[in-house]
Amino acid sequence: MSTMVLMINLTSSSVAFAAPTTFNVVDLGAKGDGRTDSTRAFLRAWESGCASPSSTTIYVPQGRYLLDEVLFTGECKGRVTFKIDGTLVAPSDYHILGTSGKWITFNKVQGVSISGGILDGQGAGLWACKAAGKNCPFGARSLEFTYSSEITITGLTSMNSQIFHIVIHDCKNVKLQQVQVTASGNSPNTDGIHVQGSTDVTITQANIKTGDDCISIGPGTTNLWMENINCGPGHGISIGSLGKAANEQGVQNVTVKTATFSGSQNGVRIKTWARPSTGYVKGVLFEDIIINNARNPIIIDQDYCPHNEGCPGQVSGVKISDVVYRNIRGSSGSQVAMKFDCSPKTPCSGIVLDNVDLTYGSKSASSSCINADGSAFGLVHPSSCLAA
Repeated sequence: MSTMVLMINLTSSSVAFAAPTTFNVVDLGAKGDGRTDSTRAFLRAWESGCASPSSTTIYVPQGRYLLDEVLFTGECKGRVTFKIDGTLVAPSDYHILGTSGKWITFNKVQGVSISGGILDGQGAGLWACKAAGKNCPFGARSLEFTYSSEITITGLTSMNSQIFHIVIHDCKNVKLQQVQVTASGNSPNTDGIHVQGSTDVTITQANIKTGDDCISIGPGTTNLWMENINCGPGHGISIGSLGKAANEQGVQNVTVKTATFSGSQNGVRIKTWARPSTGYVKGVLFEDIIINNARNPIIIDQDYCPHNEGCPGQVSGVKISDVVYRNIRGSSGSQVAMKFDCSPKTPCSGIVLDNVDLTYGSKSASSSCINADGSAFGLVHPSSCLAA
């Protein structure tokens, strides 16, 4: 599609004015038949949009567009928006992407937006391979932003990712709104949204059904806000696992507000490796949360050590402090509705329970505390076991 650009020379400088520009991937050779590789057409659209000094839109009409591994890299001259009315489809042969670990990646971009669309990772074949105990590739993340800023993702659906659906890594100022994630509850390593090494990230109005954490939070994450989240099936919202590395950045200022967990393995969880680490978690608020039969509604687990390997003394060095659980109610899928299993080296401190009401069918729910200090306010059921 043609572009009209007016150039005005002003002495030693020039100012460019450009009409809004749209690049339709079909015009550039993409086929919406689900079989023809459209990767090069998408890259051509990106190269044109990224080179434009004005804001541009890359438009993906209805249809199914087969994409191989693709990297959209900056820096761009102007802002680029992907408006997607179609579905982007990964190769059905999971070996094509499974060893690279990536499908769609944006690296070192600023001011990129994604509006609408469906990502179909076609991961079921890889899940079956892993379930059968065969020699399988680890898998590919469907969508990843790295070293980027001012990113907005609105109304995007990710389905059947091989592993993680959406990853935000080493980014600043990211907004995810009305994101939908769907995958089998038995799909391995299919975290819905993973945030790591990033700051000023907001996730709102997300509906996530998957086989691993609905939202997972890795080291170096600060100023993360999550609101109006529906999770289940899945493993809940999890800070961690943290502390795998001896020298690791901490997690700070994290809020989960207005969330519902239905039939999930966990509700709100903090998980750390049982090994030495400089990592920490502080300044966390879990507020206005409904639990519908989650197995572990509230849990801190500092004893994580799969296969019991590499955990000398089985002691975590990650310090957890100033975590508030406020206005949490619902039903637990196990008798222990609140579990705080903290490190003997760096006990949890400043844990606050404020109006928590969790039941366990017709039986009495219980709480469990190891090396956990804090306080309780208002109605707290089951009774708090935190040391004052």
